[in-house]
Amino acid sequence: MSDVPQLPPSLLGITAFLLSKVGIAGRRRMGDRLRAHGIGLWDMAVLAALRDFGPASQRELGARLGIDPSDLVAVMDTLVPLGLVERERDPDDRRRYRVAVSPEGRATLEAALREAAEVRDDLLAALDEDERATLHALLRKAYAGLEPRARA
Repeated sequence: MSDVPQLPPSLLGITAFLLSKVGIAGRRRMGDRLRAHGIGLWDMAVLAALRDFGPASQRELGARLGIDPSDLVAVMDTLVPLGLVERERDPDDRRRYRVAVSPEGRATLEAALREAAEVRDDLLAALDEDERATLHALLRKAYAGLEPRARA
């Protein structure tokens, strides 16, 4: 008999419980990796949105990512001093800011994406490549069913 206490089988039969536990482990590990780059998960999300979709107003970024405006200000307070984004007044509306990813931000995002791949490999070490791809596809499909912004 193992010295490791087992979880109740009834809990292990609950998909939401399993998703939560894997999600918590992934978030913790990803957060630890990103801290080494001076950023967090929301910072990475903003860098990804700016790289993938181009410059945007802070309002547009908040709507795209589902970040409260006050929380987005905190993200900008991290990214701007690090030189990862460039923020300037929008020439079309001087009341708002337009934000773009800087070359340093692109490099940081690329490093963060490599870290994300390593975290994935660590989290899903028990699965082979086909199983990992299947899990990813199913999770993406499930998430798209819940979140319109995640639909292709």
